[in-house]
Amino acid sequence: MSLIVFNKPYGVLSQFTADGSPNRTLAEFGFPPRVYPLGRLDADSEGLLLLSDEAGLNHRLLDPEAGHRRTYWVQVERIPEEAALRALENGLLIQGHHTRPARAQRLDPQPELAPRNPPIRFRKSVPDCWIALELSEGKNRQVRRMTAAVGHPTLRLVRMSIGAFELGPLPSGQTSRSQSASNSSPQWVPQAGK
Repeated sequence: MSLIVFNKPYGVLSQFTADGSPNRTLAEFGFPPRVYPLGRLDADSEGLLLLSDEAGLNHRLLDPEAGHRRTYWVQVERIPEEAALRALENGLLIQGHHTRPARAQRLDPQPELAPRNPPIRFRKSVPDCWIALELSEGKNRQVRRMTAAVGHPTLRLVRMSIGAFELGPLPSGQTSRSQSASNSSPQWVPQAGK
């Protein structure tokens, strides 16, 4: 059983086949045969994407009932007040679905991530802020819809962890392997040539 950690760059689909868009696919990154992404990240999101050759792992890691929380660092427009963070935590009604309770906080100190290519939109008159948002579910574009609903549109979105699996300092576009997908505390072994 193989478990691969990938720091998915912006503009890359969480699939191996093209969809007609200008986005790149996972096929460009030299993954071994018969591995598949566990869950997905939108093309305009970055960060932790797990891949495995064990089909059942997808359900065990990503089913909301399993309780594996996902942590995202989200760069948003303006500085969120406590009321906006509490609204994110309490859950919001988004497209007829009430989001599950979450954890939300401003990151202090603000992280300094490598610049994104292409860069985020910058406006001199509108400050931005990084927040951490921890969810136990992952509906389509949920984080972006949640931050927009509280008046803080997402500028950049990076998934940092799924359960015990963390992105850590892995550079964008790079991979590492877990010695075992069944480890609750994974040990990462960098792949040669990556």
